[in-house]
Amino acid sequence: MLLVAGVFLVTLLLGFPLAFVLGFMGLAHLFSMGNPSFFNIIPQRLFAGIDNISLTCIPFFIVAGEIMNVGGVTTKLMDAARDLVGHKKGGLAYTSVIISAILSAIIGAAQAVASILCSILLPEMKKDGYNEEYSGALISAASVLGPIIPPSVIFVVYAASADVSIKGLFMAGVIPGLCIALGYSALIFYQSRHMKDFPEAKGEFDIKRLLKSFVKAIPALMIPVIIIGGIMGGIFTTTESGAVAVIAAILAGFFYKTLDIKKLPGIIFRAGLSAGSIYFVISLGNILGWTMAVDDIPGKAMSLIFAVTSNPSVIIFMFLMVLVAAGCVLDITSSMLIFTPVMAPIALACGVDPVHWGVIFCITLTIGFITPPVGQVLFVTSNISKVSLGRLSKSVLPFCVVAFIVTFILAYLPDVVLFLPNLLAV
Repeated sequence: MLLVAGVFLVTLLLGFPLAFVLGFMGLAHLFSMGNPSFFNIIPQRLFAGIDNISLTCIPFFIVAGEIMNVGGVTTKLMDAARDLVGHKKGGLAYTSVIISAILSAIIGAAQAVASILCSILLPEMKKDGYNEEYSGALISAASVLGPIIPPSVIFVVYAASADVSIKGLFMAGVIPGLCIALGYSALIFYQSRHMKDFPEAKGEFDIKRLLKSFVKAIPALMIPVIIIGGIMGGIFTTTESGAVAVIAAILAGFFYKTLDIKKLPGIIFRAGLSAGSIYFVISLGNILGWTMAVDDIPGKAMSLIFAVTSNPSVIIFMFLMVLVAAGCVLDITSSMLIFTPVMAPIALACGVDPVHWGVIFCITLTIGFITPPVGQVLFVTSNISKVSLGRLSKSVLPFCVVAFIVTFILAYLPDVVLFLPNLLAV
């Protein structure tokens, strides 16, 4: 594996796209195994990596997010959330977390949530007196809820890689997502009392205005209800939920009369590019996953770890620290394809429920979206807000700490994470 590690470091430092980094790692591992016949199987493994029906929902979730953004549906959600908490000090900050949680139940991708929140919230936060770096950091942190609260693109990829129930992962992601949202809200409450430049509350609570904006937001709010309710009611599968999300987003856009049908081809094209990049990473990463399975890397890693300690709590803590470090230098799909084949069997051998571990695994890597230097969401927010990456990275750290604390606690509370899957018997 020294050759593989060397190839990883060299290609990463040379700036190769992470998909190619994974591909070269797989080739290096094949070469080190000393069996030339394995190279004939590479085309088959490239196709096998994406030959999974569960992955077909990914482009649909991306399209749904684009339609929500272009169609102005999210503006109705913002109005309702702002009328609910806008009169509080830090009201617009709380609004960011609320909208993110709702969008997360529709879109399932952090970058898409960040892009939408930047377009509708950054101007409003600037108008209310929030400084640029805090606004960008808050939006970046809130967007992390996208891949946690179901439906989730990341959960789909993990389920396909680890052969775990997608429905179980979806339901198990609800409580952790809400816990992180509550953690963010607690941090905002603290900041609103102790940050000198934090904007004061504006306006007063108006129940009539709230009811009016809530009624207007009902079509938008019904989208996550339809998706999650349909999955749990057995009306459609988790794979079909992506297509349902697109239809619901289009209908909501037509209801509000804000969706221009002429923009749909551009939306589909952009979604195709995004989905294609994800499939490309999965395809090349499958070479490495296959070689690791053939070389019994999970078994060797298990023997090595159990020789050091057999305490499940210690092993899980070690894994979480590795994932935190990986999230700082790798994108989430690459990290998942590298670590899932190794960690999932060991966690199972330690007696950890596969759904519980899958959720904690995905959340820990998801927080990597906002951990510098390779925080993909930070790049999205920085490009849109024009705030330097360095300033954003500094301001987002308190939110990263809160998210990690909540995740580490939930890693040792399986009954909390698995409450909904057990209740619904999924």
